[in-house]
Amino acid sequence: MVEELTPEEVNERVQAGDIRVIDTRPPEQYEQGHIPGAINVPLGNLPSRVPDIDWDDTDVVCACPIGQSSKQAAMLISSYEGVEEGVLVASMAGGYDEWDFELEEGAAADA
Repeated sequence: MVEELTPEEVNERVQAGDIRVIDTRPPEQYEQGHIPGAINVPLGNLPSRVPDIDWDDTDVVCACPIGQSSKQAAMLISSYEGVEEGVLVASMAGGYDEWDFELEEGAAADA
């Protein structure tokens, strides 16, 4: 079972700078608006990209349109041996449909 964080919890942690957001939407959707600082890794690319991301002891939350595919992404990331034990890997409940906070616009940042 994947732990879920509410959009409010994600926003608080983004503001505090103590969480990494993985946005699993296609690049076109990401560029139209994303959680500040989010890394765009479309779900279909995630299996091949997970080993390339520099995982540290920062907690991770996955975000998608409605909070479903982000659960799959969180399970995949949490099973990767490069993610340190004790790091929270969660899904954002309700996805971007429930996000009522500021969004950043622009091209995807590399991980």
